[in-house]
Parts: sequence; structure tokens; C-alpha cells
Amino acid sequence: MNLPDAWTLSASAFNLTPEVIRAERPAPDLAATLVEQGIASAIEIELGQMWRGFPDPPADDARAFRDRLSAAGGRVSIVGASIDDWIRGRRRTDDERFAFLQPQLRAAAAAGATGVRLPIGQAGTLLERLVPLLDDLDLVLFEEAQGHETPAARPEAYDRLAQLGSPRVRLLIDISMLMPALPVTYLERLEGGGVEPALIARLRDGWRDPATNDAALEALRGGRVPGPVHTLFMNLLVRFGRSSVDELAPVLPLVGGIHLKFWDLDDADARVSQPIHDIGAALRRSGFRGTLCSEWGGQEWLDDDPWEMTSRHLAVAGALLSDRAAPVRDAGAH
Repeated sequence: MNLPDAWTLSASAFNLTPEVIRAERPAPDLAATLVEQGIASAIEIELGQMWRGFPDPPADDARAFRDRLSAAGGRVSIVGASIDDWIRGRRRTDDERFAFLQPQLRAAAAAGATGVRLPIGQAGTLLERLVPLLDDLDLVLFEEAQGHETPAARPEAYDRLAQLGSPRVRLLIDISMLMPALPVTYLERLEGGGVEPALIARLRDGWRDPATNDAALEALRGGRVPGPVHTLFMNLLVRFGRSSVDELAPVLPLVGGIHLKFWDLDDADARVSQPIHDIGAALRRSGFRGTLCSEWGGQEWLDDDPWEMTSRHLAVAGALLSDRAAPVRDAGAH
């Protein structure tokens, strides 16, 4: 691979969630395998999965994990954090939200992370208040936007980040925003679950048509989505986007991280490779510096080996992001 010097290709321990749920091995042991098996030298971790005591896990555990990765030639890139906005039926005050997040930032620093990640807009007015603490801990806070959360859909959140103008607060884009078509295996699962053939055909052939979203909503509201695939169907409305990379052009200077979200590795019509190619080209033009992380979302309906899926996806992504990349039509895993 010949990536720009300021780019780091990484893998997410979120990809191992089915194994974490199985609980045959502790979550830190599972996360460490991504480095120890040579799959990636930088990994993202989810704080809520890693250690007991969330949101305030033992600092010694975080430091021990940092040292374990370092011994294997790896490190933590970004830590997934969260703010529990509700307590005993009421919304937490800003002081309580700040207090909930503080120990997560300290745990991330103890783990040797370069940054933490929150959903875009969740911190809200806390952003300004967080900057001094981020300075003290030498961390960057990444606000993650995915699926339908485009600049046009969430202008106030993007504007707040831009107006803050701090290198301690950056944008992270998930390429689930840029899906040219729905995953082949996802459509197969919906079809097998009894979703009506006419809607499946529309989802397969007209995903980029905004009217397709209306058709999906109509089926949902009309009770025409079978119970066994109801939750899976909701991905259409939340996790899957249909934007073009051009819509992101105004915010690319704010971007410090990318999630190379993938669902399966069936690259029919370049549905896996095209978004990676497009975002890579756009990032080169914008002077991007940061991490591009392989994140597997298809674990929700697939039983594939997560280590193999991550390794194969990183190989595809590395080839597409390389300055010697092959044409998109010849790339990908088929």
C-alpha cells in the first residue's frame, strides 16, 4: 500500500461485537487480537464494551491495554464514547452530562488514544467547555456523522463545529452516507423475511431515488414489514445513506477521521468499492490528515468470521486508497 504519509488505515474492535456478546473471551483480549494477529496496527475501541465500570473504568486496565498493544507494535486510535442523556426519567443537566463524559476522556487518554468519538450533535453546547480538558489530555473529540446525517440534514451541528474552529474538535464521516446501492446480503435477508417483492425490487434498483425512502416509510407505517425483519428494515431509515461525496465538499476541511463502513464484501456494481474510491479522492484534494477505519456493520445479519471480514476489507480499502489504485470497476471482493 502507498497511502499518503498523514493517513492511517485502522480497524474497529466493534467488528468483533458478536464475539464480545458470546463472552467466551474478555473484550480486551478480543480487541487486542486485531493487532496481535497483524490485521491492523491501529484500532478503534468502544469504551462501553471494553471494561466494567463504564463510564469510569479503571485507569490501570486502560494503561495495561495500551502497553499490551504497544508490545505488539500497535496502538489505540479513537475510543468510542457516549453521553447517557437521561437519568431516572429526566434529562441530565449540562453539568451532569459533562461529569458523565469526563472519566471517559481520561480512560481514553490512559489507553493511549489520540481521540474520542461521539455522535454528531450529542455534545451540543458542551463542545466549548470540553476544549480545555481535551487540551490537558492531548485528545481530539470527533463528532461522527453517518447514514442520513448530511450537512443539509444537520446544518446546526456542522455549523457549531465549524464556528468553534478548534483543532481539538473534528468531524468524522462514516461512508454509510455514500451508498450507491444496498448490500446484496441485506436485500436477500429482507426478501427471505417476507418483505413484498415489489418493494425489494425498488430497493434493489432505485436506492438513490428519494422516492424509495417514501416507499419504505409507507410500507413500515402500513404494517407491511414482517416482524422478524422489522428491526433490520429500520436500517433503511437510519443507517443507510444515499448522498454523493460532492455534498460533503464544504465540510471536508473539518474532517479528521473516516469510518470505512462496510456491510458485506459483495461488490456488485461497485457498491463496496465506489464509496471508498470517492472519499479517498475527495480527501486527497482536501489535504486530509487522520485515520480511515474499517468498520463492519453487517454483523447484524451475517455470521461470517469477523477477523477474516476485517482483514479482507482492509486489503480492498488499502488497494483503493493507494496512489496506485486500480480502476474501481476492477477493484473489490466479489
